[in-house]
Amino acid sequence: MDKIGVALCLLSCATAAIAMGIATGKALDAIARQPEASGKINATLLLGLALTESAAIYGFVTALILAFN
Repeated sequence: MDKIGVALCLLSCATAAIAMGIATGKALDAIARQPEASGKINATLLLGLALTESAAIYGFVTALILAFN
């Protein structure tokens, strides 16, 4: 049963990676369309990536706790 829990926790890491890739691609599209707004786009992108990465880290830490407990 613990293996299923670990796999579910690691699923958040995988989905976060996919979400970060999509967000980065969309930000590049937005910068290509409006280069003058690149500062605002980069700032918003970095904030969103930081929040997404923190969710992935929480999932990874939870998976480690479940795996070694």
